[in-house]
This record gives sequence, C-alpha cells and structure tokens, in this order.
Amino acid sequence: MSSTRALGRATRDAFGDVLVKLGAERGDVVVLDADLAKSTRSGKFQAKYPERFFDMGICEANMCGVAAGLAASGKTVFIASFSSFLLCKGFDQLRMAVAYPGENVKIIGTHGGITLGEDGASQMSIEDFALALSLPGVVVCHPADDESAKQLLTQIAAQQGPAYVRLGREKAPTLYSANDKVELGRAQVLRDGGDLTLVANGLMVGLALDAAEQMAATGVEARVIDVHTLRPLDSATLAAAARETGAMVVVEEHLKVAGLGSVVAQAVVESHPVPMRFVGLEGYAESGSPAALLAKYGLTAEKIVAAAKEVLAAKR
Repeated sequence: MSSTRALGRATRDAFGDVLVKLGAERGDVVVLDADLAKSTRSGKFQAKYPERFFDMGICEANMCGVAAGLAASGKTVFIASFSSFLLCKGFDQLRMAVAYPGENVKIIGTHGGITLGEDGASQMSIEDFALALSLPGVVVCHPADDESAKQLLTQIAAQQGPAYVRLGREKAPTLYSANDKVELGRAQVLRDGGDLTLVANGLMVGLALDAAEQMAATGVEARVIDVHTLRPLDSATLAAAARETGAMVVVEEHLKVAGLGSVVAQAVVESHPVPMRFVGLEGYAESGSPAALLAKYGLTAEKIVAAAKEVLAAKR
C-alpha cells in the first residue's frame, strides 16, 4: 500500500508459515478456523496436521467457546477468521470464556481494516482494536510486514495467555529483514527525527515513512515509530519521542476512537503532553479497491503530511 517501497507478502501469509513450523515443533498446538482456512492461510496447517485442525463452520462464537475448552485442557489454541467476524461475533465468548479465565487462546483476525477492499463494509474490521483492548489481559498486536509478523506470532505462541493479532489481506511493504529483531511490547523506531513523531502500525507504517520522506525534502525531520503492540504498550519509547520531538501524529487503519491513537494519547498525556493529531477512520467504508478506499478515506501520505503541518503549527 506504500507507493515507494517494494511489496512483500501479506501478513496472513506469514501466519500460515508460522503455524506449520509450530506444528512440527510442538504437539500441543491446535488450530480452529471458521470455514475460511484458504483465506486466513490456516489451511497450510490443515494440510500438514489434519488431526490437529478443526473447521468449525461459520460459527465464530461457538469456535471461541471450543477454543477455550481446548486451552483449559492444556492445548495452545489458534483460532482464525476475518477480524470483523472474530471480534464482533465472538466477543461474549472471548470475554467470558477466554479473557476472564486467561486461557491460552491466540485470536488471529485476518483481512483487517478497510484494505480487504471489494468485500465491503460488512467484512471490514474498523473497531477490532477497541474491542480487543476492552478485554483485560489480552495482548493486542498488529504487525506491519511479513518478517515482523513471523517474529511476533512466534513470540505470542511462546507466551501463555490470550492474544489478539490483526493481519492483513493485501501485500505489505517490506520494512524488516531477518536480521532485525522485532520484540513484542517494544516499539520500533524506523526513522529518527527531531521535529515531530509519526506513530503507526500495520500498513500505515509504510505510509508514515513515505510522509516522513516527503517532509524531509522540505527540511522537516520526522521520527517514525512502528507501535505493533498496543498491549503491552511501549510507553517509554513514546514518552521519549514526545519529550524529544514535542509533537505527534498517530496514523491507523481503524476508527480514530478507542484504537492506537487513544492508547498512545493516554500514555503521552501521563508522561509528557504534546500537541497531537490523529489520522484514521471516522466511520464505515464501502466496497472498492484498497488503493481507492485509502485515498477516499484519507489514509494517505499526503493526509499525514497535512496533519504534521497542523501539529507543528500547534507546537510553535
């Protein structure tokens, strides 16, 4: 989705690969899917380990309950469906059967945001971070590219307890190499700068880097931070950025309310309040190509630059 970076694979592709690797290494890993194994890429695990794969049909709520039971019996359980279906349809079961008892269930929502494109508003998750963050004790994560998704999913599998990971349908700009260490709960500073900070996750990280490069041509140096983990949040890195740059813009493929912008703002106001602006969604989108939707709903490098100009003016 970034105009200046080579596209790698979609983060959902990394998920399929990680599942197969985990299946070979650990007999306790089981996978449940809601009749979308081809799309979520959990079908890669199904092909290798059919005895540990369960297609639950188009019944996300029931799948969440079954997953909780399997986890209570000692399994490490991955459940996969589109983000909107998992969080919206399965929320009550996630709340009472997974989050409340702290079961070891990894909730993998693919096709996140509006960039699933032509499938339309009914399948676009624009409130999933808000819902996941309202479940106490659940790790919440949104990787930006293939490599970071591999590393973060592997770390999530190694930890006990529930986690929600949003993955994407579209190919993502390549931001990390295998030599980079991406750590759950630690934000990545991808570009340094002292004039302001751009905070993003998922596909928006590439756009934030594009915006930073556009601003650099005019003499404005923006720091870019990939906050792939919304919980536990790396408040220390955000506090340092606020203190050192004095202004922030948060960019997310989610409603502006109760997502990345909200948790970043809360962390910053508690440590070092600075002028902030937010680039995100105001409401539901519609069917269309991913590029057209990002342009229509203001998730572009140009909109980030405009927000940066506003926050720099407020900083002065």
